[in-house]
Amino acid sequence: MLRGDASRFDPAEQKDATALAYRLAEETEADWWEVEALYDLCFAPGRTALSSYRLRDGVPTVAPLCLTLRDDDGTLAGAIRYWPALVGEEDILLLGPVAVHPTRQGEGLGGLLINESLAEARRLGWERVLLVGDAPYYSRFGFRKLEGVEMPPPTNPDRVLGFELKAGAWNGITGKVARAT
Repeated sequence: MLRGDASRFDPAEQKDATALAYRLAEETEADWWEVEALYDLCFAPGRTALSSYRLRDGVPTVAPLCLTLRDDDGTLAGAIRYWPALVGEEDILLLGPVAVHPTRQGEGLGGLLINESLAEARRLGWERVLLVGDAPYYSRFGFRKLEGVEMPPPTNPDRVLGFELKAGAWNGITGKVARAT
């Protein structure tokens, strides 16, 4: 289990997330199909047609940051994945997808996955994270709209959000997001 900074949780979410026992672990090959099924359940059928998936094609995940969350019975409650990518010559982490099973939403599990994985990314020496998502949801974790960072079309620029794992890590970083090589 990863160690996280519990003080970053909303106390109400933390109480809900810890009311039941969950096991947080690095995703394994054996988890892959079950995690894919969860993503299919939580997202639109055309999710793999999104531009962010083109950045993932043929690129291995950042395995220590790809996490599963299971209840005491071993049922998958949530998952998060990360991929390496580039903005110009700068390494970034591409967060996503993150999903929580519909029957477990509202328990703070998405926040648990995000906060634990960001803490681990910082520990591993990553400096910046990018995602495509809803600013009102992700701003509570410290994500903000990135100016001058361009996801492949047809991505809405207002949904391109960044998080600094190291102070100032996004300063001066602009350009097109590209697949890691």
